[in-house]
Parts: sequence; C-alpha cells; structure tokens
Amino acid sequence: MAASKVTKKSTDESHDLLKFYRDMLLIRRFEEKAGQLYGMGLIGGFCHLYIGQEAVVVGLEAAARDGDKRITSYRDHGHMLACGMDPNGVMAELTGRSGGYSKGKGGSMHMFSKEKNFYGGHGIVGAQVPLGAGLAFADRYRENNCVTFTYFGDGAANQGQVYETFNMAALWKLPVIFVIENNQYAMGTAQERSTSSPEIYTRGEAFGIKGEAVDGMDVIAVKTAGDKAADYCRAGKGPYILEIKTYRYRGHSMSDPAKYRTREEVQKMRAQRDPIEAVRTLVVSEKHATDEEIKTIDKEIKEIINACAEYAKDSPEVSAEELWTDIYA
Repeated sequence: MAASKVTKKSTDESHDLLKFYRDMLLIRRFEEKAGQLYGMGLIGGFCHLYIGQEAVVVGLEAAARDGDKRITSYRDHGHMLACGMDPNGVMAELTGRSGGYSKGKGGSMHMFSKEKNFYGGHGIVGAQVPLGAGLAFADRYRENNCVTFTYFGDGAANQGQVYETFNMAALWKLPVIFVIENNQYAMGTAQERSTSSPEIYTRGEAFGIKGEAVDGMDVIAVKTAGDKAADYCRAGKGPYILEIKTYRYRGHSMSDPAKYRTREEVQKMRAQRDPIEAVRTLVVSEKHATDEEIKTIDKEIKEIINACAEYAKDSPEVSAEELWTDIYA
C-alpha cells in the first residue's frame, strides 16, 4: 500500500512518532469495533465514526498542555480517546450501559470528562462553537494561559452562530483555536456545492482573525500548526482558525450509504493518503521501530479494543431509577 508522505522533523521524534501511531491506531480500531457493535444491534441511535480523520485530533492533542480544553461535535469518539479518556467508559456509553461516562444515558453524542477537560460532543450543528468561546472567556478571565480547542466541520462552518462567535472572540481576544475539520462532505454534500469560499479559514479575515489551511492527513503537519496556533493564543493575540483538510472513509453516520461519492475515490484515499499508514512507513523507514515492534503495538491495541467491547457487553444495563437522576430542570 502506498502511503502519503509525512512531514519529517529533525527533533528526536521516535517516541512522538510511535505515540502518534499508537494513538491513531487506537482510534481507528475503536471506531471499527463500534461499527461492528452497531451492526450487531448493541449500539442504538446515531453513531458517527472518525475513521480517516485520526491525524487531526492526535496532532492537536500533541500541541495541548495541561489545563487546555476541548469541545467538539457529534463525531467525537476520537477526541475522547485522544485526550486520554478510558476506552472502556466510552464504549460502555455507546452501548447504553451503566459503566459509561454518562451512566449509559448519553450515548454517542453526550459524553463529558471534567478530569480530561473534555466538554462534550454536541448534536446541534455548530452549537459547540459559542460554548467553546465561553470556555476560552473563562480562561482569559482567570489569566491561566490555557487555550480551548473548538472543533466543528465544514458543514457547520455555514452556521450563523459561528460568525457571531468569531466576532465576539476577536473583540475580546479570546484564547480559542477554531478547528474546522474539513472532511469535504459535511453531512453528504460536497464542499464545492455548499460553500462559496474554497478556503473556509479565510472567512475569519472579516473579523481580523488569523488562520491557515493544514494537511489533515499528515499528523506532524497538524501538530506543527497546532503549536503555532496555541502559541499565538497564549500570547494574548486572540483567536486563531485552523482549517484542517481531512477525509472520512465512512458515511456521515452508520445509516449513511454515502452514495454521493464513488467507491473508487474512497479506495484511492485509503491507498495513497492514509494517515496511519503514512506514520507507520516513516517509523520503519527511519528505523524508529522495527516491523516486529509495530506488530507488538498492533497486538496491544487489538487487546485493548477487544477488552473494552467485552467490558461494554458485561456492564449492567441502566436501571429505571437512573431516569430520575441528574435532572436540573
């Protein structure tokens, strides 16, 4: 399989590259397993998989510091795993079990972790963008030098509340990185048919917000851009926009047959631009690890994923009494 070229870096990156590989593979295998469980009827409702986009969140998490926050949309399992949330708890929540992060009551789109500063995946398109600015406002008020990574997609970039938020964030110089995960198809409409500007990040110019486009299939390029954006925000210069151009291999959700693109297009992306295969190739060619060491990582990840699936299956279903807990209105 031919892989995309990953940007080389002169630092002692062997540990970083292996961590990138491991973290991306964990997300990939987790999502594949979630797809299987959905097909078996063990996961109900909506289920949006992150397969193909792993380099985005892994690269940006590598640029984050302790105390930084993250908030995203409903394609959120990868973000949870990348920031260190327990695969057992995530999978149990997907299957509606009491061992899940929201006690089985939230499902795919409603998980949170105060410990990891993960402020949820949100089902309303674009709703997380002003919430992310609010988190950044709190950080500016506290002067704690933290930033908030606020993720949304190319489809959500056309929502009005996004631009209201851009205006406020620019006025108040909020330390927020607006991350546009441009997977090119939103819910099922190609970007060129739904978005008037080919470079979405340039929409920040009207508000004086700097930004750039990034190759989202290159985890090192994403990490480099994340470092730059985070440094900019931490310096008190205000918000920054990263339009990270990526690609999802699956449909918008598990119920989407994705007939708006050809199978050949997806296969070509997998063969030539897969972010995980690109890192694997670099790791081996630069002798950061042997093929056997890579196989060991693959085996470890497989065991983790199988274990979290079994944990989810074995975790008790939610009791009826839980319907009346955690209600605030």
